[in-house]
Order: sequence, then structure tokens, then C-alpha cells
Amino acid sequence: MQHRPFHLAFPVHDLAEARAFYGGTLGCAEGRSSDSWIDFDLYGHQIVAHLDAGRAAAAAIVNPVDGHDVPVPHFGVVLGWEEWHALADRLAASGTRFGIAPHIRFVGQPGEQATMFFQDPSGNALEFKAFRDIGKLFATT
Repeated sequence: MQHRPFHLAFPVHDLAEARAFYGGTLGCAEGRSSDSWIDFDLYGHQIVAHLDAGRAAAAAIVNPVDGHDVPVPHFGVVLGWEEWHALADRLAASGTRFGIAPHIRFVGQPGEQATMFFQDPSGNALEFKAFRDIGKLFATT
């Protein structure tokens, strides 16, 4: 699959914490920045942390998915199977607190996938996933 990169801008309450989390914990290369925002390369996609120092945590909204309460909204990337496992191991070793621990969902179904959820320091929910068969990304049966 060849895709164009997406762009996502999101609020954070502290740029130094965002830089440490996205640059350090997730390993995203940093692009341009200013006193109020930072560009990061998230697996080839441009995400931009914008400072909103007065930002209050949003009320938690969840939807049930395969026995777990999935936070809404959330964002992340679909990785390759091995790449996902390497990231899950690295995050666990760094002490990341998972909202939904790394696991496989929809086992034996066309959309079988590895998934994990966690939050950045500003409370933004992230999901990283990988499909056992990437050709089934949008499978309905």
C-alpha cells in the first residue's frame, strides 16, 4: 500500500513534556517548532503538538470494542506486525502505563489485529495496531 502522509494537530498542556514523550518515548523525529507548537514525524506522518496551557482534561468517553472500553477520540498508526511487537516491548520496558494493554483482538476473524492504547502526558489517547493480514484492514467478513 502506498499512502500519502496525514497531518494531525492536537493540543498539549506542556511542550517540554510533549517533546519528551513524542521525541523520546515514541522516538519521533522532530521537525519545525516554535514557542507554541512542535512538528513530529510519526512513522512518516506529520503530527503537530500545539500548546494550550489552560487545557483541561476532556471527560472520558469510551465505546466497547471486543471486551474493552476504547477511548474516544484517539489517534495512532497501523504498523507492521513485527514493528508493532517491537514498539509494545519498548513501551512496556519504558514503564508506559497502558489504558488497554498490548493484546490481540478479533482472534481468528478477518480483522485480527494487535492493539494497544495509552495516553500522552496531556491525556491524548493513542492507539497503535497491526493486522495479522494487512489486506484485511477494511474487511467486513
